[in-house]
Amino acid sequence: MKGRERRLILDSVMLGVVGALGAQVFTVLLHLAEHVLLEGLAGYTPPGLPDEGGVLRQLIGPHGLWWIPLATVLGGLISGVLVYALAPEAEGHGTDTAVKAYHRSGGEIRPRVTPLKMVASAVTIGSGGAAGREGPTALISAGIGSLYATLTRRPDDERRLLVLVGMAAGLSAIFRSPIGTALFAVEVLYAEMEFEAAALLYTMLASIVAYVVNGLFVGWKPLFQIPAGLGNPDATDFVWYAVLGLGSGVVATALPLLFYGMRDAFRRIPIPVHLKPALGGLGVGVLALGLPQVLGGGYGWIQEAMDGRLALRLLLVLVVAKALAFALTVSSGGSGGVFAPTLFVGAMLGGVVAQATDHSSAAFVVVGMAAVFGGAARVPMATLLMVTEMTGGYRLLVPAALAVFVSYFVQRLLSQRFRYSSLYEAQVPARVDSPTHHLEHLRSAIRLVREGIVSPSRPLGRLQLAALLETGVAIGLGDGQELVLAAPRPDSPWIGQPLLGPHLDEAGEARILAVVRDKRVLVPSADTIVEPNDRLMLVLGPGGWRHVGAHLEALQPGGRS
Repeated sequence: MKGRERRLILDSVMLGVVGALGAQVFTVLLHLAEHVLLEGLAGYTPPGLPDEGGVLRQLIGPHGLWWIPLATVLGGLISGVLVYALAPEAEGHGTDTAVKAYHRSGGEIRPRVTPLKMVASAVTIGSGGAAGREGPTALISAGIGSLYATLTRRPDDERRLLVLVGMAAGLSAIFRSPIGTALFAVEVLYAEMEFEAAALLYTMLASIVAYVVNGLFVGWKPLFQIPAGLGNPDATDFVWYAVLGLGSGVVATALPLLFYGMRDAFRRIPIPVHLKPALGGLGVGVLALGLPQVLGGGYGWIQEAMDGRLALRLLLVLVVAKALAFALTVSSGGSGGVFAPTLFVGAMLGGVVAQATDHSSAAFVVVGMAAVFGGAARVPMATLLMVTEMTGGYRLLVPAALAVFVSYFVQRLLSQRFRYSSLYEAQVPARVDSPTHHLEHLRSAIRLVREGIVSPSRPLGRLQLAALLETGVAIGLGDGQELVLAAPRPDSPWIGQPLLGPHLDEAGEARILAVVRDKRVLVPSADTIVEPNDRLMLVLGPGGWRHVGAHLEALQPGGRS
């Protein structure tokens, strides 16, 4: 075993312990905020999960529900002032910030984000904001991983990995789902069916350690309880699970449109950003006057739906009302996650199908939870395992897999024409689209060309390298070499000449690797003629620019033209 691997294994164990403790601290803050704001100020206690010390019934104080809007507005105001005054990147649902840090900033998350996200999210959710614990926990634990990497002076590739390890640990502790959250951390990065496979063993180790440590505080039972005698589905049941998958795919398409459409609407409102979460809180509070079920994460109401205690009409109304409430909370800039609200929407949709077809509420609620979030967040594999572990519904794994994948492919088909196709905007389609891996792919491409594996007479086809260079990313190749994107000067004698002709012998330590022409990337051949609008991709040695600078101008910022 290499030294790097041994070090990362120890890192994963340590972050697993710290992630579990961080999740416990956040849970304590969340309960404290709920006790002060929602229960104390508004006089309302939502049903809670028995395994978390709650009771499955709501308690309404002597003033009814009328003080709820005051609590939600105050929570939004406190959260907005904290976030926008100290760390604006902590706004919203958190997971997106961690994903963006992985792809765009070498995994670096400012140290102040972790405690700030913890407090702001506890206040938002504890005051009744319709948000979940997933996003805050993901950013909190990812921030811990980033800070640890900074303190131990790790390179960017290890920092990025430790961000994923920390994320998996925190989520595992708070959802009691060690396998699913390990997979979530490596799957949520991409909108297509790709994973950061090299990190999976480390995220798995950290999530298992966090699960065990967290269990010392709260036990190891699943969050939700389903009937022990839940039977195996028959052939007819699978038809209805597929129908639930179809409906979930439609809902999963609508959720990102509502969520980001609401965000864009809030951005256009001409008031200070600090006040916008309070405005969103007001909308949630007013909605809760008629439907208090939309407040908070709603896990208690999900358990009620599993137990078949909610009427069909209420289930149907809550599918829409919860989606609207969580968009008001998080899209306005409030601090909270999208996982719990999306599970809630899926649970209510599953309950609708169950009651409409006279099936087990528990089974269809569990499957609906997985199907809606798996499609809306583009994380089908992780969601399938997370929901199964959170409910203990292992017998439902096969019907849940059917519904999840029907939902996922329906969502992909329907959302391709829309601007917003996933709840996680920072996702990139695949590894090749991630700035993190551009240099890795570039080096592979250069090796293929150097070794003659790629034929120089054929176009390379779609390549993201040119787009990368045009963004101004400087690419060093080692040994003093660098990659430059340049264009012929208007008066360059190269124009109209063969690209590999004798007039380029003066290039010395400069080699032309490819030509970007009309959005195509071509490997130059002896009969390739230089055109005025060409962009040339060159590998320059230490003195290479002195030879070509008179004929070319660099397109990169800081280029020597």
